[in-house]
Amino acid sequence: MNDTSAPDLFAAFSDRLAALTALAAARTATVHGRDGRARSGLLWAEGLVVTAEEALERDDELALTLPDGRRVAATLAGRDPGTDVALLRAATGPVPPVDLAPPAGAAGSLAAGHLVLTVGRGEHGPLAAFGMVAQLAGPWRSLRGGRLERRIQLGFRLDPAAEGGAVLDHAGRLLGMAVPGPRRRALAIPAETIGRVVETLKATGRIARGYLGLALQPVRTEHGRGLITVGVDPLSPAGQAGVLLGDVLVGWDGTPLTSVREMLARLDPDSIGREVTLDLIRAGLPRRLPVVIRERAVAE
Repeated sequence: MNDTSAPDLFAAFSDRLAALTALAAARTATVHGRDGRARSGLLWAEGLVVTAEEALERDDELALTLPDGRRVAATLAGRDPGTDVALLRAATGPVPPVDLAPPAGAAGSLAAGHLVLTVGRGEHGPLAAFGMVAQLAGPWRSLRGGRLERRIQLGFRLDPAAEGGAVLDHAGRLLGMAVPGPRRRALAIPAETIGRVVETLKATGRIARGYLGLALQPVRTEHGRGLITVGVDPLSPAGQAGVLLGDVLVGWDGTPLTSVREMLARLDPDSIGREVTLDLIRAGLPRRLPVVIRERAVAE
């Protein structure tokens, strides 16, 4: 007996993917820069486009190819390396509405194993791929110290031209922006993260970060793991507090400090103006130094 339902289900699934691709494609643009490389952008609101900060090599001579084929000039409104979000301004016109995916824990929210769709826009039109959510976790810090509301790792590779494009969840709602992760496996920057960063970039053009003025490398000593100081800006908060070359940082307000990533995570916007105590080892002896964190200057 032949099963005639399987082809119908496959065709319905295929038609659904095509419809969702068209929906997302109406919200994606091609981002052009001086380097000649094409990457994708997500139409966030009228006049505003987000793209992957890491893919945006230059700040000038930017342009967009919109879904209707028009090419328009774009200017950089701000960028945040910590969350990999760059905000562009351009004459996009009205943006088609797309429902946002619900936050973690809400009814119908994303789960590991759900199918998702990424849609970018290359030189020849929309660029689509779909696959499974490989891993879903709570809030996390990027290698550059940015705070993201969720870690959403996708189980497939991302075409370089689709970087900065849209990610739709299993119900066709906007989940976030596609970026490459480890081994080019795709990650989704959550829409809630993008929304938070966009509001700050619109107002200030940048995300403030804390600054100590240290260059550090991981090291293992007889006291355990820590971060050895290989560079100190003498006019920086750490330099003025008395941190020296060769000092090994082992703690931050009494909490062990074992990686540069941990340090970057602590230098978030909320750290500016705070006094912290650095625990360090100097010439084999423990010391404690209070340091007031300063905002990182744009040029630093």
